Amino acid sequence: MAKIVVVGSLNMDLVATSPRIPVVGETIIGDTYFTEPGGKGANQAYAAAKLGGDVAMLGHIGDDEFGREMRENLLKVGCDASGIRTEPGASGVALIFVAATGQNSIIVVPGANTKFTPAHVAADSHHLKGSKVVLLQLENPTETVLAAAHAARNAGALVILDPAPAPAIPLPAELIRTVDVMTPNETEAAILAGLPPGRLQPDQAAQLGKELQKRGAKTVVVKLGDQGCVLLSDGEPVLLPAPKVNAVDTTAAGDTFNAGFAVALSEGRSLADACRFANHAAALSVTRLGTQIAVPSRFEVDHFAKENSIAAVALAH
Repeated sequence: MAKIVVVGSLNMDLVATSPRIPVVGETIIGDTYFTEPGGKGANQAYAAAKLGGDVAMLGHIGDDEFGREMRENLLKVGCDASGIRTEPGASGVALIFVAATGQNSIIVVPGANTKFTPAHVAADSHHLKGSKVVLLQLENPTETVLAAAHAARNAGALVILDPAPAPAIPLPAELIRTVDVMTPNETEAAILAGLPPGRLQPDQAAQLGKELQKRGAKTVVVKLGDQGCVLLSDGEPVLLPAPKVNAVDTTAAGDTFNAGFAVALSEGRSLADACRFANHAAALSVTRLGTQIAVPSRFEVDHFAKENSIAAVALAH
């Protein structure tokens, strides 16, 4: 059985790049266009496999060319795709706009992902047996994510929830209590706390992480992009800074982070070391255009980490 199981979404990314992201009602001329497999779940499964993890994925695709391409792409990096079901109709798609600064704007049309139900989780729970880490996200129905969290917990796995995209309604308290680690980015952390989204300083991220812990989250990792991440576990909050790079495209950097985090934990590393490994993997990914095609190899990350060792920073109460 795989050490890491990803239960989540698969979407085909339709990507357009332009000098900037258009505002409402505006038409601008873009630079490039391409398609590639994506979806938060598939991104994490693909990245975890490419980073050296023993990975399997559970999810749903449509019976279309996009679905076949997404499955094949996971197989290419050694991810077990036997838990991916094919549904009649269209696969999920994501319309992604990338500005010259590397910033992006995304619209997701879930397609077959909406047909992933708790009954499917129960039927496929044998895939979770023997796993060390199970990765979840929020591009599937919330009741399915909750069922997967319980199934993972029953299998004895460490359960990691990437609460993305941030929900319009509060997350069920039961889900927050059931997972072991939550990994929101700064936007998602603010939304989960009922605050307007925006850039966070590390001390602000620590405060929001503590709020999530008060709601039942055991461990929280707040991803801060080029600032790194803030880890909140049993002790005091700690900032794990990210190495400095020239960002080209930040799409799916958070997915690469989660994948690296899961791989490191599956290998027995500490939470802090897992954050460091994840920071380096995510930093390398933003130096390249695309999502899954931007994921670095394990060799690249290990070499980059040796050249860019950065100490943790303790944060005040």
